[in-house]
Amino acid sequence: MGKQAKRIQAWTGDREAVHAVEAALKLVKANATAKFDESIEISVNLGVDPRHADQQVRGVVSLPSGTGRDVRVAVIAKDAKAAEALAAGADVVGAEDLVERIQGGFMEFDRVIATPDMMALVGRLGKVLGPRGLMPNPRVGTVTPNVGQAVKDAKGGAIEFRVEKAGIVHAGIGKASFTDEALLANVKALVDALSKAKPTGAKGTYIKRIALSSTMGPGFKVDTASVNP
Repeated sequence: MGKQAKRIQAWTGDREAVHAVEAALKLVKANATAKFDESIEISVNLGVDPRHADQQVRGVVSLPSGTGRDVRVAVIAKDAKAAEALAAGADVVGAEDLVERIQGGFMEFDRVIATPDMMALVGRLGKVLGPRGLMPNPRVGTVTPNVGQAVKDAKGGAIEFRVEKAGIVHAGIGKASFTDEALLANVKALVDALSKAKPTGAKGTYIKRIALSSTMGPGFKVDTASVNP
């Protein structure tokens, strides 16, 4: 955290300035000076109160430029569906055996996909996967009979988003090595998905604030009007 604080403090510009999204992306990339390819992250403050059931925001979006990450996918399926998942590039596939491994502490994956007939088994993993945001859910396409496509989507840039208690959605939208155009396409895709996921209980301004940052760099405020679809 010390290195991060120093890099953030090194930014001497106006921290309260609001930038058009294109300008904000240029600033984020210019300040991503670490010796590794920093992730570019977005934070969207929504006008919702997640404590109310009718103001939950959750979904999945396929980023057109991908994420730049190697997403490790675990699939809980059997027989033909297990073979389909393996053919699509899943990193680990299993049924009862995989559930037992996860219960025993195996967590070498970033996404868990399951077929509907496996949900009785998957239910045992609620206390393990739930707190990590990895529990398969039909609302975000991770409980599906079409496991092959779900694996390809996860590997190709599909990300889940979920509003936190403070009403904020955090997501990675690429790497500092991405072109400005690639990052802009991803930002717009995510904001569009959030707009479409607006809950019925949300009142007033829905997308209130947006900020962009890199892993080790300062954050920059974005003019929501420059992003809103």
